[in-house]
Amino acid sequence: MARINAQDQDYRDLNNLIRSCGEDTIELDGVMGQRFIACGMSGKHFRINGVPGNAMGAYLNGSDIEVFENAQDAVGDTMNDGKIIIHGSVGDACGYAMRGGKIYIRDSAGYRAGIHMKAYKDKQPLIIIGDAVGSFLGEYQAGGTIIVLGLRQNGRPPVGYFCGTGMHGGKIYLRSDYPPFDLPPQVSCREAGEKDLADIKEKIGEFCTVFGIDKDAVMRQHFLVLEPNSANPYKQLYTNI
Repeated sequence: MARINAQDQDYRDLNNLIRSCGEDTIELDGVMGQRFIACGMSGKHFRINGVPGNAMGAYLNGSDIEVFENAQDAVGDTMNDGKIIIHGSVGDACGYAMRGGKIYIRDSAGYRAGIHMKAYKDKQPLIIIGDAVGSFLGEYQAGGTIIVLGLRQNGRPPVGYFCGTGMHGGKIYLRSDYPPFDLPPQVSCREAGEKDLADIKEKIGEFCTVFGIDKDAVMRQHFLVLEPNSANPYKQLYTNI
């Protein structure tokens, strides 16, 4: 394992150092806002101490990243494969155009998480958010799964306004007693059925293990399913349905 002190390093110098490192596991200390960490990288394991800047893990192609504080905007932008674990919260546009892999966020996310998220065949991206998320969750979502657990929301909708705007594929699971505010007409909301609950339980298993959360307690609460309704004129244009 290699250990790199990122304190006071320019983001370009830091990323050049990361890319020249021959070790499979890299631990970064003192990270403070450096952008583009691990962009497009494959086959590496990163442990990040500090707060990485925008576009961490963008175009990620099979590496794993674990951040032990918060992260900023565009985490996992257009990532293709791999896993990102955040022991805190993230900023806006997490998982933008994500097309594979997993993002686990222990706490909350900002606006437009999962925007343009998509899927194809075995590429089925997954975002799990432990608490709440801002407006425009799943905007133009075309595939994959987003789960928002609302662990501190006491049954209130764990999302902001305009949830699912333009959604034409995939699913959003919300752990909530009430549907989101102002759902757009192309999105349907229903109670989670037996198959949905089995899917949720399977998908949150690793998330709960990573963050030390009681999975059975999570599953005892109420879940809703958001998905494109049958009248959605855009569904027929996509091959991932």
